[in-house]
Amino acid sequence: MTATTSTQLLANPAPTGRTARPARDSFWTRIAAELAEAIGSGIYPPGQRLPSEHALAEQFGVNRHTIRRSLASLCSQGLVRITQGSGTYVEDFAVDLALGKRVRHQQGLAQAGLRGSLVVLQEQTVRATAALAKALQVPARSPLLQLRVIGQAEGQPLHVSERYFPLPRFEGLAAVVRETGSITAGFTAHGVADYTRRESRITAELPDAAVAAELRQPAARPVLLVESLNVDLAGTPIEWARAWFAGDRVKLTITHDDE
Repeated sequence: MTATTSTQLLANPAPTGRTARPARDSFWTRIAAELAEAIGSGIYPPGQRLPSEHALAEQFGVNRHTIRRSLASLCSQGLVRITQGSGTYVEDFAVDLALGKRVRHQQGLAQAGLRGSLVVLQEQTVRATAALAKALQVPARSPLLQLRVIGQAEGQPLHVSERYFPLPRFEGLAAVVRETGSITAGFTAHGVADYTRRESRITAELPDAAVAAELRQPAARPVLLVESLNVDLAGTPIEWARAWFAGDRVKLTITHDDE
């Protein structure tokens, strides 16, 4: 994300002089989206108090009722908490990501009003261990593509992961991910039009030094470790991954919708 101050992002009032006023709902939804973006990018870190309703109303050029609707929307998304008589505070878990049958990094962030992508940190060919061979249903010691990637939202790291893909089926997938920032785009380029999550296992642990550095957090702060397996529509395993999520920036929601 380019360097943007909170004043630049939040202090632009609604334009005036238009021939037709936008629908009233567009004001509070736009304000909610901009505040969500500011939270996700770290302008308002976890635990910080947002400006008062009066201050936000002046900054956006709207009335306090509109601001209340915006804040109520953020509260329903789990991004903020409203404390009576004290103010509105950013929740410790600032980004809500869903783990369901279909998990897509960019789509999940878009639903939270954020922009993000995957950045490839490392690419190499490795031999399948017994555990990886069992998970991916390939012979032991067969070649796998290993990617180490970092998932970002507005330039802020949310998770770092190690991902394994069977070869030669996904030869060249890394190049697509580097170009697009999307594993889904990589699968599409290799003939996988759709895929689903077969399982996710979640535990909490302390990160090693490398993971802590990549997530820009202290090594003494726990992370959420998610081990997952994705399969194509024929049920064939196509990806096994181990991802470490920054516990103070992410809330993981398990969905049970099969659609």
